[in-house]
Amino acid sequence: MLYPASFGSDPLFPKSTDFEVVYKDEMTGHGVICYRAFKRGEIIARMCGQVITDIRQHTLQISPDKHLYDTYFSGFFLHSCSPNISLDMEKMTVTALKNIKANTYLYMDYAETEDHLFKQFPCSCGAKNCRGWVGGKYDMIPDTAEAQEPMANVA
Repeated sequence: MLYPASFGSDPLFPKSTDFEVVYKDEMTGHGVICYRAFKRGEIIARMCGQVITDIRQHTLQISPDKHLYDTYFSGFFLHSCSPNISLDMEKMTVTALKNIKANTYLYMDYAETEDHLFKQFPCSCGAKNCRGWVGGKYDMIPDTAEAQEPMANVA
């Protein structure tokens, strides 16, 4: 298990034989790589962690005033505007959006769960539908004087 024993023994918790948090590169930092394949629609893991009231790096928004602080697994999902996973913050599950091959990084769209991101940054995902900027649903894009509509195509 990637989670400490004190979190319990849910069979859906990520196993170290299936996932690892690894250093990807200087620009990206750490990410979660999967060591086995997953099929589109498959629940690949359950998330766990401390529920806190503030936004931090490595948190995922559960509700406007609750965030999951997970420094063992889900806090290290990388961003892509064309993600390969989706998060259900009610059920705390991670689902494959497409077939995922072994030795692939897990990518989510940060705007899927976050109203506002801890720290916005330029996007370098390279997806055809790349928005060019990574932020939460309601974050403003730099150099824009007026508030933006919520980001489109967010699950």
